Amino acid sequence: MINEGNLSALLPLLIFMGFMVAIGFWVRRQNAGKNFVQSYFIGNHDLGGFVLAMTTVATYSSVSSFVGGPGMAWQIGFGWVYMAVVQVTAIFLVLGIFGKRVAMLSRRFDAVTVVDIIRERFQSDGLAAMAAFIIVLFFCGTMTAQFVGGAKLFATVTGYSYEMGLLLFGLVVVLYTSIGGFRAVAITDTCCAIMMMVGIALLLYYVLEAGGGYAAIMENIHLNHPEMLEPLSGGHMPVGLYLTQWILVGICTIALPQSVVRGISYKDTKSLHKAMLIGTVVVGFMNIGVNFTGILAHGVLTGPLESYGGVDYIIPKTIVAALPPALVGFAIIGPLAASISTISGLLIVASSAIVKDVYLHHAQKHGRTVTGRQLRRLSTAATAVIGVIVFCIALTPPSLIWLINMFAFGGLETAFFWTLLLGLFWRRANKLGAILSMGGGTIAYCLTQGLGFKFMGLHQITIGITVSLAFFLLGAYLGKPQEAKVLQVFFPESHDPNPKDWGMEKEPCPLGGGQKYLTK
Repeated sequence: MINEGNLSALLPLLIFMGFMVAIGFWVRRQNAGKNFVQSYFIGNHDLGGFVLAMTTVATYSSVSSFVGGPGMAWQIGFGWVYMAVVQVTAIFLVLGIFGKRVAMLSRRFDAVTVVDIIRERFQSDGLAAMAAFIIVLFFCGTMTAQFVGGAKLFATVTGYSYEMGLLLFGLVVVLYTSIGGFRAVAITDTCCAIMMMVGIALLLYYVLEAGGGYAAIMENIHLNHPEMLEPLSGGHMPVGLYLTQWILVGICTIALPQSVVRGISYKDTKSLHKAMLIGTVVVGFMNIGVNFTGILAHGVLTGPLESYGGVDYIIPKTIVAALPPALVGFAIIGPLAASISTISGLLIVASSAIVKDVYLHHAQKHGRTVTGRQLRRLSTAATAVIGVIVFCIALTPPSLIWLINMFAFGGLETAFFWTLLLGLFWRRANKLGAILSMGGGTIAYCLTQGLGFKFMGLHQITIGITVSLAFFLLGAYLGKPQEAKVLQVFFPESHDPNPKDWGMEKEPCPLGGGQKYLTK
């Protein structure tokens, strides 16, 4: 029998997910008659600043940010918060460094994915296929972590089974993503990001109330866990961990393809700048707020970690213990929204990697015509198949979902960091360097992860990034330079030093927003 408390926790979630599906159908009707590839994969370059900020935040903020991360903060203390706070800069950096660059380039040669830009820059179908494969591979790992984390939270809070949670998330996310494409993902992400902030505020208020107030909770931590107040947390947060985590969840996140692709979708420069500011504030509130709440949960959960089943169960059990039963259903929407928003964002990019970057490009190269209806069916099928595969993997849930998420982050960063950064900002970058960097760096990262090898105790991302850079530089100096016609597209200012001739007077500005011409 399902008791009333379980049902009251489930109903708000069902209503929210029904709303997500309705958005997918609404977007599909709005996109009827429009170019399918443009509308399905990048939303017709038409995202405003607020939606751009929220969809980028929601895709970047995963369930591990709301479940595994705060659980680690409960165990370790303020050292975890000091380590995680670097993520506040992520949205500002990714949109500031790549936003306008990829927007101008994508409009210059009709790119709709990050792989499109890589193919055009390095003139290599092989490199593009490798990039698409790496995206799908590591996205499956990230999505598995989201499914597992969301289903664990669902089962713990509502009392329903883990499998039911998986089925519910899988059906809803695959359905609205398949139906509405990128614009549906962007709009639902905005709703999810708002619910995340509401959920954090709600949980923080009731955790403080249940623990007797901030002063009482901190006094308890000072008496029983004084090491939690130290930056190094009694040795649990060594300097090396700070360094590698700042690289892993801070600096290198600027090259995550699911974030960079957002730069292709905004409508004008004003929207970009607005998104950078809004996104930074929202990420700061979420990141600091949820991890700080994890520490304060010591006022609610006072037993040893083992008695709660591990760090992944700290926040779910805190929600059940601290909140009134009538509000539990609303509180879990926030962290579950983080799960489904990340899954939907990754699904649409993974689907585009298979359908647009591999199948459609191959068909066009060989002179075959693919109709909009065929593309729609293929895109829906690809999204569904990827979702089913991840669902099946998640049926046997691994522990420590934040570790799975970090492994996938590291793999994507190793593959794309130097390829995008040097490829888009260094004229000397060439095809051989990019191939060696992406392939060699990813292999080195995965091998060291599999073998458990670390250099000076640092996370394997340091090995992956270093090997990737070394290979890129080696290929850049041994391989042939890129053709002049390619460099003319990507670095027009180096061919004509007069700014008037670099798109300011000759090329109408594709970004809109009251600006008539492109500017540096």
